[in-house]
Amino acid sequence: MNVSLGSHFEEFVEAQVKNGRFRDASEVVWAGLRLLEDQELARAERAARLAKAIHESYDGLGADIPAEDVFDRLERQYAEDMKADRGAA
Repeated sequence: MNVSLGSHFEEFVEAQVKNGRFRDASEVVWAGLRLLEDQELARAERAARLAKAIHESYDGLGADIPAEDVFDRLERQYAEDMKADRGAA
C-alpha cells in the first residue's frame, strides 16, 4: 500500500520517529489507525445504544414516565458518552 500524507503529516511522522517515540513511519501510521479504529468502535457502540434506547422508547409509549425522568436519563447518558469520548482521546 502506498499512501500520500502531505507535507504536514510527513513532517509530523518524521518528528515522531526522530524523537524516538516510534521506530519507523509504519509504527506511527499504525498507532494513528488504531486510535481511529477505537473511535469508530466507540461511535458504533453509541449508535447501537441510541438505537436500543429509541426502540425501548417506542415499546414504552403506553407507559407513564414523567418527562423529567426521561430528560434526566438522557442527560446522564450524554455525560457518560462525553466522558468516554474524552477518555478515548
